[in-house]
Amino acid sequence: MAKTKTAYVCTECGADFPRWQGQCSECNEWNTISEVRLGSTKSKASSTGRQGYAGATAAKVQTLAEIDLQQVPRFTSGFNELDRVLGGGVVPGSAILIGGSPGAGKSTLLLQVMCYLANQRNALYVTGEESLQQVAMRATRLGLPSDKLRMLAETNVADICALAETEKPDIMVIDSIQVMHLDDIQSAPGSVSQVRESAAYLTRFAKQTGIAIVMVGHVTKDGSLAGPKVLEHCIDCAIMLDGSADSRYRTLRGTKNRFGAVNELGVFAMTGQGLKEVSNPSAIFLSRAEEQSAGSVVMVVWEGTRPLLVEIQALADSSQLANPRRVSVGLEQNRLSMLLAVMHRHGGLQMADQDVFVNVVGGVRVAETGADLALLLALVSSFRDRIIPHDWVVFGEVGLSGEIRPIANGIERIQEAAKHGFKKAIVPLANAPKQSVSGIDVVAVRNLSEALEQI
Repeated sequence: MAKTKTAYVCTECGADFPRWQGQCSECNEWNTISEVRLGSTKSKASSTGRQGYAGATAAKVQTLAEIDLQQVPRFTSGFNELDRVLGGGVVPGSAILIGGSPGAGKSTLLLQVMCYLANQRNALYVTGEESLQQVAMRATRLGLPSDKLRMLAETNVADICALAETEKPDIMVIDSIQVMHLDDIQSAPGSVSQVRESAAYLTRFAKQTGIAIVMVGHVTKDGSLAGPKVLEHCIDCAIMLDGSADSRYRTLRGTKNRFGAVNELGVFAMTGQGLKEVSNPSAIFLSRAEEQSAGSVVMVVWEGTRPLLVEIQALADSSQLANPRRVSVGLEQNRLSMLLAVMHRHGGLQMADQDVFVNVVGGVRVAETGADLALLLALVSSFRDRIIPHDWVVFGEVGLSGEIRPIANGIERIQEAAKHGFKKAIVPLANAPKQSVSGIDVVAVRNLSEALEQI
């Protein structure tokens, strides 16, 4: 057998060293040097005649016109919300990475999916963190059919792939990638080298055999996927399952998808029978108090291919500090400071001596600029103690000169608000519909002053 060569590479600057050391002498960073396998003169891929990531076919040069554009048929996972985030379903031969904090429901969701698929396809569930008895107890507790799903407890990637070549499953789950290892790598499971090489091995195996592989990944303290950044480059799809411990709702969002959009959002509810789909997320984000209060307004955000109605709350209170606080949860804090300056310059309201707190109800993160107008009206409502009626909805981008700019999918947002019973919408002038929308009064505004006149 040919000897496998290794090198030690800094993950920050890319400098290589003949042996491991604590500090990189090039960038002076500590604990960034990891072991990397360089490969051997006779690799497994060359001995079996396979051509790496592209598949088992012989490589040849083609023009774009000669490439077969026949779409690879997807198959459903049994959950419409998961299929939405994946871009329409599971693609055969794809490598999918699902991450999330401990207790978010990653293993529960995948066990439900695999039990559903086992009734229609060959499915293999590989567990490395839990024993087979623990997985079986969870399936029994959730009331899942367990007579057809095949299970395997193994952490050696080469042995898993060798068994998968015999079993020939259509989809395989690896739970989790952090406990997998290759014998060629000397470092411990969970290290940068082991995670990177194990993920690359499994991704290459998925391309060669057409088996869809779903890998479970851990997250770091800041909520990002653990492991090297190259891990996200070698896989086809990366999705994150988020949810706080005090909430029964979980959101599934794609961060990378080679087979669909990355801005789709799926919503689940954690119940005693596992994760259940939430077909109308706007209903849970709009569970408002019966008594109306100042500082609250509803806006319409656009997530992927559908609108969502969420509530924005703001609180302005007299500050006892030299530098008043600016706290934003669910919105960008720098944009909050910018909008407060626009409010002072073009709205005539001075909040320099006020502590400002902003929150998006339901734990939703709003990244689009369409929340600007709703945020400012909620702040004015709290500052002036003026109640905005519950049946009003607001959206629009606010420019530095005080103008209200249009945002995408304005008509669809208004129609979604009308469907949920809202009676009045304050929108940018360019988003005003040419024909009236049944059940809702649309007020188009040009600038911030016109919007403030409405409240």
